[in-house]
Amino acid sequence: MASFEALYSRRCRSSIGWFEVGEAALIGPNLMHQAMEKVSPMKGIMRFGNKGKLSLRYVDPYRIIQRIGQVAYKFDLPLDMSLVHPIFHVSMLKKVVGDPSAIVPVETIEVSEELLYEEIPVAILDRQVRKLRNKQIAFVKVLWRNQQVEEATWEAENEMKEKYPHLFE
Repeated sequence: MASFEALYSRRCRSSIGWFEVGEAALIGPNLMHQAMEKVSPMKGIMRFGNKGKLSLRYVDPYRIIQRIGQVAYKFDLPLDMSLVHPIFHVSMLKKVVGDPSAIVPVETIEVSEELLYEEIPVAILDRQVRKLRNKQIAFVKVLWRNQQVEEATWEAENEMKEKYPHLFE
């Protein structure tokens, strides 16, 4: 008698023999696949378009269509999420805290017929010189119109002087 049998009073079942006593044993190439499905049924399932360690913890905010009971909500999900059930428990939701300063009125953005708009620099926030092996490059931190201070970008100073000389006066 095996030690497992003596301790637990039943036979030890390995991961490839998950069948009960009296059932016919699986034979063929699908034996391992069927055994792995029983052990790990969630392996390889895509969640919201990403898989693995980099999968999203939260997905975009969606409009609530209906409140179901005290603790569930039905959402208006897009077509690419049609495989996801649209009803969620409140424990799976995260409150969206909107930043009112991040909302830009639509009237202030001039959009062309090709749905493009031109970014116009407003001010230079900072200067920096980056040293490479053989040369030094001057950069300026530029605040753009319709952008927040956190979204300011570092641009080459000589290119900005050519395109926008009024910023350096």
